Amino acid sequence: MHILPWQEEEPHVRACRHCVVRMSAGRIVEGAGCVTWWGFGPARDLLSAGAVRQEGKLNVLLVGSGDPRHILKTIAGLRDTDTLHVWVIENSMEVVARQLLLLYLSLTTPESMGLNEKTEVFLELFGNSEIRCQTEETLKHVAAQHSLSVTDMLDTCTPSHPCLDTSLLKFRERDELAQIFKQWQHPPSNPASAFKAWDARVRQHLGTRYDSRKGCFDWDLTMKLHQKGCGVINKQQYVKWRERGVAFEMREGLYQRANQSLLSVRVFNHRGDRVGLRGYWGDIVSSPYLSFGIETDNKDLLKTQNNQHVKTAQDISVANVQMLFESLSARGGHRYAPQLVSECARSQHISNNHTVKRQPQSDLSANDETESPQQSQNSTVNHTTEEETQTVKIGSEIQTEVNNQPETHHRTHQLELINLHGVNVSFLSVDSLTKLALKNRYSHLFNTIYCSASMVHHLDSSLKQIAAPDAILIVELAKYLLDLSKEQEAAFAGKVGEIAKEVGFMPVHNNNNDAYAVFTLQKN
Repeated sequence: MHILPWQEEEPHVRACRHCVVRMSAGRIVEGAGCVTWWGFGPARDLLSAGAVRQEGKLNVLLVGSGDPRHILKTIAGLRDTDTLHVWVIENSMEVVARQLLLLYLSLTTPESMGLNEKTEVFLELFGNSEIRCQTEETLKHVAAQHSLSVTDMLDTCTPSHPCLDTSLLKFRERDELAQIFKQWQHPPSNPASAFKAWDARVRQHLGTRYDSRKGCFDWDLTMKLHQKGCGVINKQQYVKWRERGVAFEMREGLYQRANQSLLSVRVFNHRGDRVGLRGYWGDIVSSPYLSFGIETDNKDLLKTQNNQHVKTAQDISVANVQMLFESLSARGGHRYAPQLVSECARSQHISNNHTVKRQPQSDLSANDETESPQQSQNSTVNHTTEEETQTVKIGSEIQTEVNNQPETHHRTHQLELINLHGVNVSFLSVDSLTKLALKNRYSHLFNTIYCSASMVHHLDSSLKQIAAPDAILIVELAKYLLDLSKEQEAAFAGKVGEIAKEVGFMPVHNNNNDAYAVFTLQKN
């Protein structure tokens, strides 16, 4: 969740999953949500953030990055002689599951999925609350593979793929991961309406302004995002995302299936009972276009005509993601053929490799009522609204349905993935940041440390014990948190500088992008 470092943390559910953050000025910041499904800044090659690019044997720690944009961009910039180990800490297992999903898709070989299709599926699952049937089948397939690999790892403690490692998670965290993947495979028989879940968040955020919401959307786009340098974000596409949560429509298909990877359970106090509500609790204001769609090295994509951008953030996202996928394939010794795998061939490939039980289309009727409370420890004390209770299903019921689903059988243990030689991504426990300094394994290990705006309050003096000499610290700022005023944004940047100084880092003055602050470790 997005909690700023000068604020006192409220009671939290597992990893600070409360949506409404109250600023010191009393203003409510709720548009960013309590689950970070994507970051609030463009992808960066983290090894190039300092004055000199880092090379050789490298270790990078990501704290709360929310998506794999920095991982993909950093891998794409590696030399053949470089090796890279990325260590990832997130604040919830739902986000870890999403990271694994998107990394798995990124590593799918060209023989398994063509470049265009792979890009479309990746962006749909990345930024759409509703997806096509074909994309839902792919999600179920990847979930099945991850479920098998996590289950096998519980028995063997051996990673199923040389690049993706979850063996350092706690056993209960791996159990939770397996449960999340099973839920993606077998959504509830009467699933929550993705549109209703989204619309309830919009209503809560806008309040009395809901009836004039299109004017609010236009204001946020033209007076905020465009003024911050995001002119490529197209008004029609942005408004549609704000209305329905669908950011990427690259085909003329039907985007009607709920994207299960963007739904999670949030616990409320309702009339004295703790109730688990399954819905969408992520960003509804800033947009997923920020990660891949607002910057590009291809100047042709930034051309304007009559003061209007010819290309959109969706076009730039497609181009950037395709470029990243091509870099991954090249490092893994694969090349994309000119011809692309067709949707029919892909669907046939999936059906040959696993049996899935197709779910009925999301019901848009008003029958998504909550039914019974779910007991949960470490729960947030929050208030629920009528709209929210109509959009989601009780967590305990969902858990029961998932447990009662028949096991899906698979002919193959996993789809063929690219082996990125010399690259590893390891996931650490959600509470491990302050404990790393106690283990010799991590002593002065990390060449680069990245921290999101939502996790910066976890940084402390132990950071010096795990930072390598000349280490770089990169912190995401609040530039794209649109609910903040310019004064609050500047205050946040100042507080980040104070925290960095307290933990032994000084600013790098050649940094000219205010989406991130860059610091280097002070020499003794």
